[in-house]
Amino acid sequence: MNAQAPEPNDEDWLKYRLSLRLGATHARQRLSIEQESEQKVTGRDRRSFHLENLYNAPTFISTCLRLSGLLRRGQNNSRRLRTVEHRFRIPSLPSAFEGFRILHLTDLHVDMDPANLEAVIRQIEPLEYDLCVLTGDYRKLTWGPIDAALEGMAQLRAAIRGEALAVLGNHDSIRMVPGLEDMGYRLLLNEHHAVTRDEQTLYIAGVDDAHFYKVHNLQRAGDDIPEDGVAVLLSHTPEIWREAAHAGYDVFLCGHTHGGQICLPGGIPITLDADCPRSLGRGYWRHNGMQGYTSPGAGTSVVNVRLNCPPEVTIHTLTAHN
Repeated sequence: MNAQAPEPNDEDWLKYRLSLRLGATHARQRLSIEQESEQKVTGRDRRSFHLENLYNAPTFISTCLRLSGLLRRGQNNSRRLRTVEHRFRIPSLPSAFEGFRILHLTDLHVDMDPANLEAVIRQIEPLEYDLCVLTGDYRKLTWGPIDAALEGMAQLRAAIRGEALAVLGNHDSIRMVPGLEDMGYRLLLNEHHAVTRDEQTLYIAGVDDAHFYKVHNLQRAGDDIPEDGVAVLLSHTPEIWREAAHAGYDVFLCGHTHGGQICLPGGIPITLDADCPRSLGRGYWRHNGMQGYTSPGAGTSVVNVRLNCPPEVTIHTLTAHN
């Protein structure tokens, strides 16, 4: 006899749906880690240090910036987005994808500041692109309710034209997956998606968060991609750059670092909160034949300010030519 599905709108229903979507092991692992980390946050566990989890961190940093006269300037900077145009040269790119344009959004933290979300929507409205990809961190906090983040992501989805492929970040709860997918985002959680044009294919793979949850699986994401296929990997963080390069991905798109968000003059980040070389902390980079781009992101975390580190939305154009 088949087991009866739980009633909708309860915790058992969520677990049931996530198990169908992700597999029982992945769903159980992600939910368990979330529950454990939330208990540590609410219990004010002092054994580990994550700036975004400290209750008094926003107040302390805001006070310091206010006393230094930089708070208002930093807040204004956070809403002054720029569109960065970038080109990836891929000699083996299928001809049907020459000039293919990818809109890359990351670290939106949509429930952090309504004015910032409105600025993002205004910024992308006039842009021309073939595909939108999002590389995680849609929620303000790393714990707690998800409703405000989902509301913000629904507003953003209405502004995104065409397909939107996404991965989760360390701020995102796995509980957000059904809601995000219901509103039209396609989540890639150790999976890939084939984009087809004129019988030619571009592969977009995505992994679950590799920074805090460590639930990424490059093998599962890419095993069914042909060895000679051109593949773009979406990861929240650049921290798996070495693994990805040796797995044969052509392009690696990520965020997480915010480019430092609060930087010294000259754009020198005080911290990147990522276990990777600083050369991978912002912008274009290469490793073992793989090309990567770490976006500083469109939103803010902990405090809603940016100094010497402008927020951006990025358009990546794929080409086989110089």
